[in-house]
Amino acid sequence: MAQVPEITGSILVGAENHSGGKTFNAVQAATGDLLQPPFQEADASHVAAACARADEAFATFSEAEPELRARFLQAIGAEIMSVGDALIERAMLESGLPRARLEGERARTVGQLEFFATVVRDGAWIDATIDHAQPNRAPAPRQDLRRRHVAIGPVAVFGASNFPLAFSVAGGDSAAAFAAGCPVIVKGHPAHPGTGELVARAIGRAARQCAIPPGVFSYLPGTTHALGAALVSDPRIGAVGFTGSRAGGLALMQVAAAREVPIPVFAEMSSVNPVLLFPAAARRRGAELGKAYVASVTLGSGQFCTNPGVVVVLGDSDHAGFQAAAASAMQECLPQQMLATNIHSAYMRGIGDWSGRPGVQQLARGAASADPNRAPGVLFGVAADRFMADASLRQEVFGPTSLLVGARTLDEMAEVIESMEGQLTATILFDEEDIAQVAALMPRLQRKVGRIIGNGWPTGVEVCHAMVHGGPFPATSDVRSTSVGALAIQRFLRPVCYQNLPDALLPAALREHNPLQLMRREDGQFCAPAAAR
Repeated sequence: MAQVPEITGSILVGAENHSGGKTFNAVQAATGDLLQPPFQEADASHVAAACARADEAFATFSEAEPELRARFLQAIGAEIMSVGDALIERAMLESGLPRARLEGERARTVGQLEFFATVVRDGAWIDATIDHAQPNRAPAPRQDLRRRHVAIGPVAVFGASNFPLAFSVAGGDSAAAFAAGCPVIVKGHPAHPGTGELVARAIGRAARQCAIPPGVFSYLPGTTHALGAALVSDPRIGAVGFTGSRAGGLALMQVAAAREVPIPVFAEMSSVNPVLLFPAAARRRGAELGKAYVASVTLGSGQFCTNPGVVVVLGDSDHAGFQAAAASAMQECLPQQMLATNIHSAYMRGIGDWSGRPGVQQLARGAASADPNRAPGVLFGVAADRFMADASLRQEVFGPTSLLVGARTLDEMAEVIESMEGQLTATILFDEEDIAQVAALMPRLQRKVGRIIGNGWPTGVEVCHAMVHGGPFPATSDVRSTSVGALAIQRFLRPVCYQNLPDALLPAALREHNPLQLMRREDGQFCAPAAAR
C-alpha cells in the first residue's frame, strides 16, 4: 500500500522546511470546521530567503538545456499523480468541490505540465532569429545580429481559490514559468493550504529527481496581504502571475508599479463573459439553449472565471422559449456549494443588490439551504437601457447567477456591447439566417474580448497552442497575454540581441551550426534544421 503523504504545515523555502511566528488553519468548506494541522504563516523573512534562493538558482536554471526543463515538468506531473487519493480528498475538504471535478482538474494540471514539456522541446518559444553580416552592403554595412528569448527572472505566482490544482501551486502560471526557465515562488492560497503543500512537496521531489537547484521552487503559505506585497516588492522578482479578484489584482499591480524597478503583473481578474442570442437560433433552439445556458451558469457553482454572467437576447418575442426554459432549469437548481464563507457572503450580497435595482426582475430562483456556504441559483432579467444605465449590473457577481438583457434592435445590442468592460470571452448563438447580423457585431466583439465562441458555452478552456485565456482590462491586466495555452510562456520571457559575437560566446540556439536543431528565421526566411531538410 502506498504511503499517505504527510501534511506538516511547514513553509517550504527551496528544499528546506521553515517555521513562522504565527499559524492558521484551513477550513472545511462544507461545514466551517477547522482542519488540521495548523499551518505556519510565512512573513517577509521567508520571502527574502525564498527570493535569495531563487536568485541563486536563476543563472543555472534559465540556461538549462530545454530537455532538462521538459523532464522536470513531466516529473512534476508524475509526482502529483503519485500522491493519489490523499490529494483529492484533501482538496475536497478544503474547497467543497466534488471528487469527479477535482479528479478532472488533477488530470488537466498534469496535462498542462505535459503540454509545456512539448512546448519547451519544440523550441519555437526561443524565437531564434539571425540576420547575417553584410559587410559590403551600401550605403552602410550590416553587422551580424542574432536574437532569442530568455527567462525574465524569478516569478511570483498567486494560487487561485476556485481551481486548487489547475490554477494554483503547479498550475498554468507555474508550468509556463518553469518552461521559460524561471524559478517560481508560490504564495499559497489560504483556503487550501493542505492541498497546496501536497503539490509543493511533489514539485520538490521532482526537482531532486532531475537534479534541479532547490531554489527553483518555494511555497509560502499565509493569509495576509502583507505577505503578497512583500513578495511582489522583492527586487529579485521579475514578474507576477495572479488569478483572482479585481481588487487583489489591482493591489498587486500598484505594488509592482511602485517598485524602484517596476515589473509586469499578469493578472486574470474579472469577467462576465457575455452571450449574444440571435433571433433564428432563439426561435428554433430556444428551449434547448435555455437549459444549456443554466447548466453553464451553474457549472462549478458558478465559480469559474468563464461562467456566462450576461445573456443579451435580440428581439422582443423570439426568445420567449429560451427564457421559459432557462427559468424552469434555474428553479430546479439545487443549492450550490460555495468555495468559502467569504465567497458565499459576497455572492449573497451581490444577488441581494441586484434584486433591489430599478428595472431588474427576478425571473427564477433555485432552492435554498440552511447548510453552511450553500447558495441558490438565481436568474434575473432587465431591459437593455436599464442595463446600460446602471454600472453595477455590468460587474461580476461570482456565483451561480446570470442576467438576461433584452435588446430590441441590433443597434441596441451593439450599444450593450460597447457599454461593457473587457472580457475573457463572448459567445454567439446563431443559425444560418443570423450570420449577417452576427458579422455586423464581430468587430465590436473583437475589441472587447480575448476569445469568441460560436454555438457553444464559455465554461471550458482547452490547453493548446491556439487558446487565448485573456482579454482587455479588467479581464486581464495585459491585453497581450494569456494564462492558458502555449502563448502563456511569452509572459515570462524577454528578447536579447547579440551583435558581432563569435560562436564561442553565443548561446546554443544562435550558433551557426544550430546545435539545438531549431526552426530559425535566418535573413528573413524561416529555415528548418538540417536534420529536417
